[in-house]
Amino acid sequence: MRAERLQAFTDGVVAVIITIMVLEMHAPHDATFQALLALWPTFTSYVLSFIYVGIYWNNHHHFAHLIQDVTGGILWANLGLLFFLSLIPFTTAWAGEHGFAPLPTALYGVSLLTSALAWYVLQITIMHAQGKASVMRQVLGADWKGKVSPVLYLAGIALAFVAPAASYFLYALVAAMWIVPDRRIERFLREIGRS
Repeated sequence: MRAERLQAFTDGVVAVIITIMVLEMHAPHDATFQALLALWPTFTSYVLSFIYVGIYWNNHHHFAHLIQDVTGGILWANLGLLFFLSLIPFTTAWAGEHGFAPLPTALYGVSLLTSALAWYVLQITIMHAQGKASVMRQVLGADWKGKVSPVLYLAGIALAFVAPAASYFLYALVAAMWIVPDRRIERFLREIGRS
């Protein structure tokens, strides 16, 4: 199988995930500014989750250019990633509905952490399929963002029971680290003429 089919499937699932997230945002019952303002936790959690799903989609698009042949292992690892990403709308809705409540804040962090771990499994699976001369391994190098992110998620999950606002700060910090696609991949794609 070629990477284009994997990317097309992922595009479709990501589109559904984003659609579900936006459908979870309900208009206020009252036509007042106060009623609209009361929805700020829901809107804020939606924006952060939209950014996260966008980051995964964007980086997945870049990774697809590094894959020549899609193996069964890559298909399953990709499905694992999509499974954990598909849980983000639920945790987003719950966290948004309850503001800075500890348990929804922690579960939101768990959904981010499991998505990051699934992303790591996908990377490892691609590297394994590519063998010793793995293009993915060469391009990723030390991957400091990939190593720091789970640590920050774990800290955010723990802080959720003490200072939930600090958890969201850490979750937003990780998103800020990843908002720009990995330049090493873009540089490599330019070098080989595939962007």
